[in-house]
Amino acid sequence: MADWCDDRAKDAAMHLRNKLNVKRIAALTTPNVYSDGGGLYLRVRKSGTKSWLYIGMLNGKRREIGLGSVLNVSLADARKEATELRTAQLAGIDPAEARKQVHAVAQRIPTFGEMATDLIDGIEGGFSNEKHRKQWRSTITTYAAPIIDKPIDQVTATDIVALLQPIWLDKAETASRVRQRIERILDGAAVKGHRTGDNPARLKGNLEFLLPRKTKGEVGHHEAMPFAQVADFMVKLRKRPAVTASALEFAILTAARTGEVIGMRWDEVDLEQATWTVPAERMKAKRAHTVPLSDAALAILRALRPAEPEPRDLVFEAPKGGMLSNMAMLALLKRMEVKVTVHGFRSTFRDWAGDLTNYAQQDIEMALAHTIQSKTERAYRRGDALQKRREMMQAWAEFCKNAKVELLPRSK
Repeated sequence: MADWCDDRAKDAAMHLRNKLNVKRIAALTTPNVYSDGGGLYLRVRKSGTKSWLYIGMLNGKRREIGLGSVLNVSLADARKEATELRTAQLAGIDPAEARKQVHAVAQRIPTFGEMATDLIDGIEGGFSNEKHRKQWRSTITTYAAPIIDKPIDQVTATDIVALLQPIWLDKAETASRVRQRIERILDGAAVKGHRTGDNPARLKGNLEFLLPRKTKGEVGHHEAMPFAQVADFMVKLRKRPAVTASALEFAILTAARTGEVIGMRWDEVDLEQATWTVPAERMKAKRAHTVPLSDAALAILRALRPAEPEPRDLVFEAPKGGMLSNMAMLALLKRMEVKVTVHGFRSTFRDWAGDLTNYAQQDIEMALAHTIQSKTERAYRRGDALQKRREMMQAWAEFCKNAKVELLPRSK
Protein backbone atom coordinates (compact mmCIF):
# COMPACT_ATOMS: atom_id res chain seq x y z
CA MET A 1 0.00 0.00 0.00
CA ALA A 2 2.83 2.37 0.93
CA ASP A 3 4.63 1.66 -2.36
CA TRP A 4 1.44 2.41 -4.32
CA CYS A 5 1.07 5.74 -2.54
CA ASP A 6 4.71 6.65 -3.22
CA ASP A 7 4.24 5.93 -6.93
CA ARG A 8 1.10 8.11 -7.04
CA ALA A 9 2.98 10.91 -5.33
CA LYS A 10 5.82 10.66 -7.84
CA ASP A 11 3.40 10.68 -10.76
CA ALA A 12 1.65 13.75 -9.37
CA ALA A 13 4.95 15.57 -8.86
CA MET A 14 6.03 14.72 -12.39
CA HIS A 15 2.71 15.94 -13.77
CA LEU A 16 3.03 19.21 -11.84
CA ARG A 17 6.50 19.75 -13.21
CA ASN A 18 6.07 18.64 -16.81
CA LYS A 19 3.13 20.88 -17.74
CA LEU A 20 4.35 21.80 -21.22
CA ASN A 21 4.89 19.68 -24.29
CA VAL A 22 6.23 20.32 -27.77
CA LYS A 23 2.80 20.85 -29.34
CA ARG A 24 1.65 23.30 -26.69
CA ILE A 25 4.89 25.25 -26.90
CA ALA A 26 4.43 25.63 -30.66
CA ALA A 27 0.79 26.74 -30.19
CA LEU A 28 1.46 29.40 -27.51
CA THR A 29 1.43 32.88 -29.07
CA THR A 30 -0.02 35.16 -26.36
CA PRO A 31 2.77 37.13 -24.64
CA ASN A 32 3.15 35.73 -21.14
CA VAL A 33 5.27 33.52 -18.91
CA TYR A 34 4.11 29.88 -18.82
CA SER A 35 5.18 27.46 -16.09
CA ASP A 36 6.48 23.96 -16.83
CA GLY A 37 6.93 23.31 -13.09
CA GLY A 38 10.00 23.00 -10.92
CA GLY A 39 11.09 26.56 -11.60
CA LEU A 40 11.17 26.22 -15.40
CA TYR A 41 9.17 28.78 -17.42
CA LEU A 42 8.57 29.57 -21.06
CA ARG A 43 8.53 33.27 -21.89
CA VAL A 44 6.59 34.35 -25.00
CA ARG A 45 7.26 37.94 -26.08
CA LYS A 46 5.18 40.29 -28.24
CA SER A 47 7.63 39.74 -31.08
CA GLY A 48 6.73 36.05 -31.04
CA THR A 49 10.11 34.90 -29.77
CA LYS A 50 10.12 32.18 -27.12
CA SER A 51 12.80 31.51 -24.52
CA TRP A 52 13.37 29.46 -21.40
CA LEU A 53 13.58 30.94 -17.93
CA TYR A 54 14.42 29.55 -14.51
CA ILE A 55 12.90 31.36 -11.52
CA GLY A 56 13.76 30.47 -7.95
CA MET A 57 14.08 31.98 -4.47
CA LEU A 58 17.21 32.00 -2.33
CA ASN A 59 17.35 33.68 1.10
CA GLY A 60 14.15 35.56 0.27
CA LYS A 61 15.59 36.92 -3.00
CA ARG A 62 14.21 36.13 -6.41
CA ARG A 63 16.63 34.54 -8.90
CA GLU A 64 15.71 34.78 -12.59
CA ILE A 65 18.06 33.07 -15.05
CA GLY A 66 17.68 32.94 -18.83
CA LEU A 67 18.37 29.48 -20.32
CA GLY A 68 18.22 30.33 -24.02
CA SER A 69 15.86 30.40 -26.95
CA VAL A 70 13.58 27.45 -27.73
CA LEU A 71 15.26 27.46 -31.15
CA ASN A 72 18.57 26.48 -29.53
CA VAL A 73 17.53 24.69 -26.34
CA SER A 74 15.10 21.76 -26.45
CA LEU A 75 12.42 21.17 -23.83
CA ALA A 76 14.35 18.17 -22.49
CA ASP A 77 17.59 20.18 -22.18
CA ALA A 78 15.77 23.06 -20.51
CA ARG A 79 14.27 20.68 -17.95
CA LYS A 80 17.66 19.10 -17.30
CA GLU A 81 19.30 22.46 -16.65
CA ALA A 82 16.38 23.60 -14.49
CA THR A 83 16.79 20.45 -12.38
CA GLU A 84 20.49 21.21 -11.87
CA LEU A 85 19.74 24.80 -10.85
CA ARG A 86 16.97 23.70 -8.48
CA THR A 87 19.32 21.16 -6.88
CA ALA A 88 21.92 23.90 -6.32
CA GLN A 89 19.25 26.20 -4.85
CA LEU A 90 18.04 23.51 -2.39
CA ALA A 91 21.67 23.08 -1.29
CA GLY A 92 21.84 26.79 -0.47
CA ILE A 93 23.93 27.65 -3.53
CA ASP A 94 23.06 30.63 -5.70
CA PRO A 95 21.81 28.97 -8.93
CA ALA A 96 23.14 31.86 -11.04
CA GLU A 97 26.67 31.28 -9.68
CA ALA A 98 26.31 27.52 -10.09
CA ARG A 99 25.41 27.99 -13.76
CA LYS A 100 28.42 30.24 -14.34
CA GLN A 101 30.75 27.60 -12.88
CA VAL A 102 29.23 24.85 -15.04
CA HIS A 103 29.64 26.95 -18.17
CA ALA A 104 33.18 27.91 -17.20
CA VAL A 105 34.14 24.22 -16.96
CA ALA A 106 32.41 23.44 -20.26
CA GLN A 107 34.19 26.30 -22.01
CA ARG A 108 37.60 25.75 -20.38
CA ILE A 109 40.47 25.92 -22.83
CA PRO A 110 42.35 22.59 -22.81
CA THR A 111 46.07 22.41 -22.17
CA PHE A 112 48.51 21.56 -24.94
CA GLY A 113 48.96 18.11 -23.37
CA GLU A 114 45.22 17.45 -23.29
CA MET A 115 44.85 18.56 -26.89
CA ALA A 116 47.81 16.39 -27.93
CA THR A 117 46.33 13.33 -26.23
CA ASP A 118 42.95 13.98 -27.84
CA LEU A 119 44.48 14.32 -31.32
CA ILE A 120 46.76 11.27 -31.01
CA ASP A 121 43.87 9.12 -29.75
CA GLY A 122 41.91 10.18 -32.82
CA ILE A 123 44.58 9.60 -35.48
CA GLU A 124 46.68 6.70 -34.22
CA GLY A 125 44.37 4.14 -35.84
CA GLY A 126 45.81 5.31 -39.17
CA PHE A 127 49.43 4.71 -38.15
CA SER A 128 51.09 1.88 -40.06
CA ASN A 129 52.62 0.24 -36.98
CA GLU A 130 52.95 0.33 -33.21
CA LYS A 131 56.32 2.07 -33.49
CA HIS A 132 54.69 5.17 -35.02
CA ARG A 133 52.09 5.28 -32.25
CA LYS A 134 54.78 5.24 -29.57
CA GLN A 135 56.92 7.78 -31.46
CA TRP A 136 54.10 10.31 -31.59
CA ARG A 137 53.50 10.13 -27.86
CA SER A 138 57.16 9.95 -26.84
CA THR A 139 58.27 12.95 -28.94
CA ILE A 140 55.53 15.09 -27.41
CA THR A 141 56.09 14.02 -23.80
CA THR A 142 59.89 14.24 -24.15
CA TYR A 143 60.47 17.37 -26.21
CA ALA A 144 57.27 19.37 -25.69
CA ALA A 145 57.28 18.94 -21.89
CA PRO A 146 57.66 22.72 -21.22
CA ILE A 147 54.26 23.42 -22.81
CA ILE A 148 52.36 20.28 -21.78
CA ASP A 149 50.42 22.07 -19.01
CA LYS A 150 50.04 25.38 -20.83
CA PRO A 151 46.56 26.34 -22.14
CA ILE A 152 46.58 25.62 -25.87
CA ASP A 153 45.55 29.17 -26.77
CA GLN A 154 48.56 30.61 -24.94
CA VAL A 155 51.28 28.61 -26.75
CA THR A 156 53.50 31.07 -28.64
CA ALA A 157 56.35 30.99 -31.13
CA THR A 158 58.68 31.93 -28.27
CA ASP A 159 57.65 28.74 -26.42
CA ILE A 160 58.27 26.59 -29.47
CA VAL A 161 61.64 28.15 -30.24
CA ALA A 162 62.71 27.53 -26.62
CA LEU A 163 62.00 23.81 -26.80
CA LEU A 164 63.30 23.29 -30.35
CA GLN A 165 66.50 25.31 -30.14
CA PRO A 166 68.50 22.78 -28.05
CA ILE A 167 67.90 19.99 -30.61
CA TRP A 168 67.51 21.98 -33.84
CA LEU A 169 71.07 21.31 -35.05
CA ASP A 170 72.20 18.33 -32.96
CA LYS A 171 69.06 16.24 -33.56
CA ALA A 172 67.83 17.73 -36.80
CA GLU A 173 65.54 14.88 -37.86
CA THR A 174 63.94 14.62 -34.42
CA ALA A 175 63.53 18.39 -34.17
CA SER A 176 61.79 18.48 -37.54
CA ARG A 177 59.31 15.79 -36.46
CA VAL A 178 58.63 17.50 -33.13
CA ARG A 179 57.89 20.80 -34.90
CA GLN A 180 55.59 19.14 -37.44
CA ARG A 181 53.65 17.34 -34.73
CA ILE A 182 53.26 20.46 -32.61
CA GLU A 183 52.04 22.31 -35.71
CA ARG A 184 49.42 19.63 -36.33
CA ILE A 185 48.22 19.70 -32.71
CA LEU A 186 47.86 23.49 -32.83
CA ASP A 187 45.98 23.24 -36.13
CA GLY A 188 43.61 20.76 -34.49
CA ALA A 189 43.04 23.19 -31.64
CA ALA A 190 42.18 25.95 -34.11
CA VAL A 191 39.65 23.72 -35.88
CA LYS A 192 37.97 23.04 -32.52
CA GLY A 193 37.81 26.74 -31.75
CA HIS A 194 40.45 26.75 -29.00
CA ARG A 195 42.89 28.98 -30.91
CA THR A 196 42.77 31.85 -33.39
CA GLY A 197 45.38 33.45 -35.61
CA ASP A 198 48.46 32.01 -37.31
CA ASN A 199 50.03 28.75 -36.21
CA PRO A 200 53.19 29.63 -34.21
CA ALA A 201 54.79 26.28 -35.10
CA ARG A 202 54.74 27.00 -38.84
CA LEU A 203 58.26 26.92 -40.28
CA LYS A 204 58.06 28.89 -43.51
CA GLY A 205 57.87 32.61 -42.98
CA ASN A 206 57.87 32.11 -39.22
CA LEU A 207 60.21 29.84 -37.23
CA GLU A 208 62.77 29.80 -40.03
CA PHE A 209 63.66 33.35 -38.99
CA LEU A 210 63.91 32.49 -35.30
CA LEU A 211 65.85 29.20 -35.28
CA PRO A 212 69.54 28.64 -36.19
CA ARG A 213 70.08 28.18 -39.90
CA LYS A 214 71.02 24.62 -40.82
CA THR A 215 73.95 23.95 -43.10
CA LYS A 216 73.50 21.59 -46.02
CA GLY A 217 74.76 18.66 -43.99
CA GLU A 218 72.40 19.40 -41.12
CA VAL A 219 69.12 19.34 -43.03
CA GLY A 220 66.73 16.91 -41.35
CA HIS A 221 66.85 14.18 -43.98
CA HIS A 222 68.28 10.68 -43.83
CA GLU A 223 72.05 10.79 -44.32
CA ALA A 224 73.03 9.29 -47.66
CA MET A 225 76.29 7.91 -49.03
CA PRO A 226 77.66 9.55 -52.19
CA PHE A 227 77.09 7.04 -54.99
CA ALA A 228 80.79 7.08 -55.95
CA GLN A 229 81.55 5.40 -52.59
CA VAL A 230 78.96 2.63 -52.81
CA ALA A 231 81.11 0.03 -54.63
CA ASP A 232 83.92 0.21 -52.06
CA PHE A 233 81.38 -0.01 -49.24
CA MET A 234 79.71 -3.07 -50.80
CA VAL A 235 83.07 -4.87 -50.94
CA LYS A 236 83.46 -4.40 -47.18
CA LEU A 237 79.82 -5.34 -46.55
CA ARG A 238 80.09 -8.63 -48.48
CA LYS A 239 82.96 -9.72 -46.25
CA ARG A 240 80.59 -9.86 -43.30
CA PRO A 241 78.85 -13.25 -42.97
CA ALA A 242 75.98 -12.17 -40.71
CA VAL A 243 72.40 -12.29 -41.98
CA THR A 244 72.11 -8.58 -41.13
CA ALA A 245 74.82 -7.83 -43.70
CA SER A 246 72.92 -9.83 -46.32
CA ALA A 247 69.72 -7.97 -45.49
CA LEU A 248 71.47 -4.60 -45.79
CA GLU A 249 73.06 -5.53 -49.13
CA PHE A 250 69.67 -6.69 -50.42
CA ALA A 251 68.03 -3.45 -49.22
CA ILE A 252 70.65 -1.39 -51.08
CA LEU A 253 70.32 -3.43 -54.28
CA THR A 254 66.52 -3.14 -54.29
CA ALA A 255 66.31 0.45 -52.93
CA ALA A 256 63.79 -0.90 -50.40
CA ARG A 257 62.82 0.35 -46.97
CA THR A 258 63.94 -1.35 -43.76
CA GLY A 259 60.48 -2.64 -42.81
CA GLU A 260 59.92 -4.09 -46.27
CA VAL A 261 63.16 -6.09 -46.09
CA ILE A 262 63.15 -7.39 -42.53
CA GLY A 263 59.53 -8.56 -42.91
CA MET A 264 60.20 -10.31 -46.23
CA ARG A 265 58.88 -13.91 -46.49
CA TRP A 266 59.56 -16.64 -49.00
CA ASP A 267 56.04 -16.66 -50.43
CA GLU A 268 56.67 -13.10 -51.66
CA VAL A 269 59.57 -14.25 -53.84
CA ASP A 270 59.36 -15.70 -57.34
CA LEU A 271 62.85 -16.86 -58.26
CA GLU A 272 61.71 -18.03 -61.68
CA GLN A 273 60.31 -14.60 -62.61
CA ALA A 274 63.00 -12.80 -60.59
CA THR A 275 60.48 -10.70 -58.69
CA TRP A 276 59.68 -9.84 -55.09
CA THR A 277 56.13 -8.67 -54.37
CA VAL A 278 55.80 -6.74 -51.13
CA PRO A 279 52.23 -6.99 -49.75
CA ALA A 280 50.22 -3.83 -49.23
CA GLU A 281 50.23 -4.05 -45.43
CA ARG A 282 54.01 -3.64 -45.36
CA MET A 283 54.15 -0.78 -47.85
CA LYS A 284 54.06 2.86 -46.82
CA ALA A 285 51.49 3.67 -49.52
CA LYS A 286 49.41 0.60 -48.58
CA ARG A 287 49.60 -0.81 -52.11
CA ALA A 288 51.38 -4.02 -53.14
CA HIS A 289 54.70 -3.32 -54.88
CA THR A 290 56.57 -5.62 -57.25
CA VAL A 291 60.36 -5.33 -57.26
CA PRO A 292 62.34 -6.71 -60.23
CA LEU A 293 65.39 -8.53 -58.85
CA SER A 294 68.87 -8.07 -60.28
CA ASP A 295 71.30 -10.97 -60.59
CA ALA A 296 73.09 -9.82 -57.44
CA ALA A 297 69.84 -9.66 -55.44
CA LEU A 298 68.85 -13.14 -56.68
CA ALA A 299 72.25 -14.50 -55.63
CA ILE A 300 71.64 -13.33 -52.05
CA LEU A 301 68.25 -15.07 -51.96
CA ARG A 302 69.54 -18.31 -53.46
CA ALA A 303 72.36 -18.43 -50.91
CA LEU A 304 69.87 -18.02 -48.03
CA ARG A 305 67.05 -20.20 -49.35
CA PRO A 306 66.52 -23.47 -47.44
CA ALA A 307 65.98 -26.66 -49.43
CA GLU A 308 62.24 -26.59 -48.70
CA PRO A 309 61.29 -23.26 -47.17
CA GLU A 310 57.88 -22.80 -45.58
CA PRO A 311 55.95 -20.08 -47.47
CA ARG A 312 55.64 -17.84 -44.42
CA ASP A 313 59.23 -18.28 -43.23
CA LEU A 314 61.26 -15.08 -42.98
CA VAL A 315 63.96 -14.62 -45.60
CA PHE A 316 66.27 -12.68 -43.28
CA GLU A 317 65.65 -14.46 -39.97
CA ALA A 318 67.44 -13.21 -36.86
CA PRO A 319 70.14 -15.56 -35.42
CA LYS A 320 67.92 -16.34 -32.42
CA GLY A 321 64.80 -16.67 -34.53
CA GLY A 322 62.11 -14.20 -35.49
CA MET A 323 62.38 -10.92 -37.35
CA LEU A 324 65.51 -8.80 -37.35
CA SER A 325 65.31 -5.71 -35.18
CA ASN A 326 64.25 -2.52 -36.90
CA MET A 327 67.62 -1.09 -35.84
CA ALA A 328 69.80 -4.10 -36.74
CA MET A 329 71.04 -2.76 -40.08
CA LEU A 330 71.62 0.73 -38.68
CA ALA A 331 73.63 -0.80 -35.83
CA LEU A 332 75.74 -2.65 -38.41
CA LEU A 333 76.45 0.62 -40.23
CA LYS A 334 77.59 2.16 -36.95
CA ARG A 335 79.89 -0.80 -36.27
CA MET A 336 81.34 -0.29 -39.74
CA GLU A 337 81.84 3.38 -38.78
CA VAL A 338 79.75 4.58 -41.70
CA LYS A 339 77.80 7.74 -40.94
CA VAL A 340 74.77 7.06 -43.11
CA THR A 341 71.33 5.54 -42.55
CA VAL A 342 69.71 2.55 -44.22
CA HIS A 343 67.01 4.80 -45.63
CA GLY A 344 69.73 7.10 -46.93
CA PHE A 345 70.75 4.48 -49.50
CA ARG A 346 67.43 5.13 -51.24
CA SER A 347 68.62 8.70 -51.75
CA THR A 348 71.95 7.34 -53.00
CA PHE A 349 70.08 5.25 -55.57
CA ARG A 350 68.00 8.23 -56.65
CA ASP A 351 71.09 10.44 -57.00
CA TRP A 352 72.80 7.77 -59.12
CA ALA A 353 69.73 7.29 -61.33
CA GLY A 354 69.23 11.02 -61.76
CA ASP A 355 72.87 11.97 -62.38
CA LEU A 356 74.31 9.00 -64.26
CA THR A 357 71.40 7.53 -66.22
CA ASN A 358 68.72 8.65 -68.62
CA TYR A 359 65.93 6.63 -67.03
CA ALA A 360 62.62 8.49 -66.89
CA GLN A 361 61.69 10.15 -63.63
CA GLN A 362 58.54 8.02 -63.27
CA ASP A 363 60.67 4.86 -63.54
CA ILE A 364 62.91 6.10 -60.73
CA GLU A 365 59.94 7.05 -58.54
CA MET A 366 58.31 3.68 -59.18
CA ALA A 367 61.51 1.87 -58.20
CA LEU A 368 61.34 3.74 -54.89
CA ALA A 369 57.62 2.85 -54.51
CA HIS A 370 56.66 6.50 -54.24
CA THR A 371 53.02 7.49 -54.65
CA ILE A 372 52.31 9.01 -58.06
CA GLN A 373 49.30 11.33 -58.16
CA SER A 374 49.08 11.86 -61.92
CA LYS A 375 46.43 9.73 -63.66
CA THR A 376 48.63 9.54 -66.73
CA GLU A 377 51.59 8.23 -64.76
CA ARG A 378 49.40 5.74 -62.89
CA ALA A 379 48.22 4.42 -66.25
CA TYR A 380 51.85 4.18 -67.32
CA ARG A 381 52.52 1.97 -64.30
CA ARG A 382 50.18 -0.62 -65.71
CA GLY A 383 52.22 -0.81 -68.94
CA ASP A 384 55.74 -2.02 -69.54
CA ALA A 385 57.28 -0.27 -66.52
CA LEU A 386 58.40 -3.52 -64.87
CA GLN A 387 60.81 -4.35 -67.71
CA LYS A 388 62.24 -0.84 -67.69
CA ARG A 389 62.72 -1.01 -63.96
CA ARG A 390 64.33 -4.45 -64.28
CA GLU A 391 66.98 -2.96 -66.59
CA MET A 392 67.50 -0.06 -64.19
CA MET A 393 67.91 -2.30 -61.12
CA GLN A 394 70.40 -4.49 -63.00
CA ALA A 395 72.37 -1.38 -63.98
CA TRP A 396 72.32 -0.24 -60.33
CA ALA A 397 73.60 -3.64 -59.18
CA GLU A 398 76.44 -3.45 -61.70
CA PHE A 399 77.31 0.03 -60.48
CA CYS A 400 77.32 -1.20 -56.87
CA LYS A 401 79.80 -3.85 -57.98
CA ASN A 402 82.33 -1.80 -59.93
CA ALA A 403 81.24 1.87 -59.74
CA LYS A 404 81.70 2.26 -63.45
CA VAL A 405 80.67 5.85 -64.14
CA GLU A 406 79.03 6.24 -67.51
CA LEU A 407 75.80 7.70 -68.76
CA LEU A 408 73.50 4.75 -69.30
CA PRO A 409 70.98 4.91 -72.16
CA ARG A 410 67.28 5.08 -71.44
CA SER A 411 65.58 1.71 -71.90
CA LYS A 412 63.21 1.36 -74.84
